[in-house]
Amino acid sequence: MKLFFILLGASVGLGGCAMASKTYTSDGRQGFSIDCSGSALSWGKCYEKAGELCGARGYDILEKPSDEGSSMAGNQFGLYGGTVITRNLVIACK
Repeated sequence: MKLFFILLGASVGLGGCAMASKTYTSDGRQGFSIDCSGSALSWGKCYEKAGELCGARGYDILEKPSDEGSSMAGNQFGLYGGTVITRNLVIACK
């Protein structure tokens, strides 16, 4: 039972962070692709991560695609559905 609460706490802690990876923009600058997908995150988490990466210099938003859809899965016990939310922010530091 104690292990269950440890794993639950770890998954909740990881679920609240936006992930960033380095990329190159269409104009040749180095930038970042920030993923804040899922129902536990919001655009605010993307902007927060962008602020951490670029600091006081600020950043330019180059792309802000998002999509919301549904997913459906099934097995011998029934059908299961849910909402899938994808958010991705592409930025370049100034």
